[in-house]
Amino acid sequence: MAEATRRGILVTNTPDVLTEATADLTWALMLATARRLGEGERMVRAGQFKGWNPNMLVGADFQGRTLGLVGFGRIARAVARRAAGFRMRLLHTARSAPDAEAEEIGSHRVSLERLLKESDFLSLHVPLTSDTRHLIDETALRAMKKTAYLINTSRGPVVDEGALAKALREGWIAGAGLDVYENEPDLEPGLLDLDSAVLLPHIGSATIATRAAMSRVAATNLVLALQGQRPPQLVNPEAWKGG
Repeated sequence: MAEATRRGILVTNTPDVLTEATADLTWALMLATARRLGEGERMVRAGQFKGWNPNMLVGADFQGRTLGLVGFGRIARAVARRAAGFRMRLLHTARSAPDAEAEEIGSHRVSLERLLKESDFLSLHVPLTSDTRHLIDETALRAMKKTAYLINTSRGPVVDEGALAKALREGWIAGAGLDVYENEPDLEPGLLDLDSAVLLPHIGSATIATRAAMSRVAATNLVLALQGQRPPQLVNPEAWKGG
């Protein structure tokens, strides 16, 4: 970003239009991880399903559990709104003070330390900055419940993947659902062998309607910039030289 700005190159993005799709995928990861859907599908495809039994692939419940949201921006709020149907308790971290929307949703702002300690599901919704890189490291993972699940649909480097693989292997937490990775597209090798990890190929915004909307926003920004007009989704305004 700094180099693009230095060279006078306008950088734009596609906010808002992918909020709902990413929130849906966050819930898909939570459900798949807690209810062990990946393990179940692999079992069926491998011809290992021999009939129902009461101990097969038992997972975690959602009703009455605590959903902790690290960050409380657009996507986190959309995830929180969906939790109402599961009758979950909501906690979140945020830089700003509690607001009316958080109160309406029913989420309470707490410290990260408390969030780690109390969450049954911990979902990450922060940008990647120097402060959030490896925000979820070995210390954070050890602070979580052994029955908790970590979900990341934000940015891969927010999680120390090496520490996460160790946490899953040694049972510090119950499972993790990831759509983004620290060194994408490469993964921490230790994650691939763990049934407690649900791994997706960065498809948070991958719906037909969402990708179409993203394309329209990107094209609109490009055309306006080429016409000498300020693009509406400009993220480095200091590079703007127009009138």
